[in-house]
Amino acid sequence: MRSNYLFTSESVSEGHPDKVADQISDAIVDLFLSKDPEARIACETLTTTQLVVLAGEIRCKGVYEDDQWAPGAKEEIEKAVRETVKRIGYEQDGFHWETFRFENNLHAQSAHIAQGVDASGNKDEGAGDQGIMFGFACDETPDLMPATLDYSHKILAKMAADRHSGAAPFLEPDAKSQVTLRFENGKPVAATAIVVSTQHAKGYDEGEKEAELKNYVKGVVAEILPAELLSDETVYHINPTGSFEIGGPDGDAGLTGRKIIVDTYGGASPHGGGAFSGKDPTKVDRSAAYITRYLAKNVVAAGLAKRCTIQIAYAIGVSEPLSLYVDTHGTGTVDDAKIEDAIKSIEELGGLTPRGIRTHLGLNKPIYQPTAAYGHFGRKPEGDFFPWEKTDLADKLKAAL
Repeated sequence: MRSNYLFTSESVSEGHPDKVADQISDAIVDLFLSKDPEARIACETLTTTQLVVLAGEIRCKGVYEDDQWAPGAKEEIEKAVRETVKRIGYEQDGFHWETFRFENNLHAQSAHIAQGVDASGNKDEGAGDQGIMFGFACDETPDLMPATLDYSHKILAKMAADRHSGAAPFLEPDAKSQVTLRFENGKPVAATAIVVSTQHAKGYDEGEKEAELKNYVKGVVAEILPAELLSDETVYHINPTGSFEIGGPDGDAGLTGRKIIVDTYGGASPHGGGAFSGKDPTKVDRSAAYITRYLAKNVVAAGLAKRCTIQIAYAIGVSEPLSLYVDTHGTGTVDDAKIEDAIKSIEELGGLTPRGIRTHLGLNKPIYQPTAAYGHFGRKPEGDFFPWEKTDLADKLKAAL
């Protein structure tokens, strides 16, 4: 590992068109799981000027069974979609929660996929797809996340909170952030560049109003980043294009699953390629990424490493994982292979089968819409939400070594 370097991560706000799509897709996941914990959902969303389109494959008791919609189900889906956009705050001529055109193209899950995934006879539930998934944790922040991504998320989350509360009425929903930090001896020591582009009300691109917006953003950055990282040498790029009035789906089309690096580790870790939002937890793209984060975080929380990457792999329809790989990047206190063996020995993980993962983390619940903006990881576990962020496995890992 290099010890001295610059590293950058970006985030996007809840009003970014791709994040609007992600939140809509996860609203559908939550709606279906609230009615049927064994529902199957693969919901993709397209957003553009005054249009939202759903497409994908579903199966859900009380909503869609035997290729038939239950009475009122379509109307309930549309209501969930519009309420999601309303909560984000879009009431613009080019994209308004009440007046956009809506298309629902969801249809039945493939019977051939279902026969591989569903449990039957002596066959356990199989993985919903083939693929590789990665989890990561490091000791750069209290939440054991990469600092560059953690700060990028929190800048935008604070701006959104101020927009919703009325503290910053000149902000509109769409925004992006980017944080560059200089690392020395593997630790962040200075913020060299901050980039924030935010959609704004008319007139906030010139004169005193522009200055007000830029000063506000600098104040948010100062609130989020540790003071020792900021200095007169920190370079700010705030709305560098000059104007940002047209934004959201009216400014750029949005699609589910296009922000997978924002969703995970900001480029500090490999990514298997699969998106999370819009998928029920039988899809290992989602559930296995959650369990590997859980495992990596517990490895670091246990003091077994300062930095940990875990990879897991599956074949569609097969319950047992094909491989498990642990890399502590030279920071481990024990051999990486021993950590792998310790993970495999913990019975409550259920052998890391899809059913074992869902059972241990409690994933068959409507807990997903909050994940769809500001990252799936580095969040505070509360009640049923973000169970993969708990560090309750740390002592068991140490005991198994």
